[in-house]
Amino acid sequence: MFRISWDKNGDILFKLSGRMEEETVTALKALFQSEAKGRRIALDLIELTLVDQDAMDFLKDCEANGIELRNCPAYVRKWITEMRIQD
Repeated sequence: MFRISWDKNGDILFKLSGRMEEETVTALKALFQSEAKGRRIALDLIELTLVDQDAMDFLKDCEANGIELRNCPAYVRKWITEMRIQD
């Protein structure tokens, strides 16, 4: 599940909670294309509880493309770091 909010400066914040799986990734990619339109995007991961491999790849790519990962859980941060080392 995720919620969308806009910051005062027009940036878009997607707040993710619960599980993040392939379906979530597909939905977020579509929303990024339709909603971003030159705005900065941030993902708030504070309520994220479970992330599958597709979602982890997506988060790594998001960060590499300048999307801010806010409140990133330690296990997600560790996994992204390890994936970068392997690349």
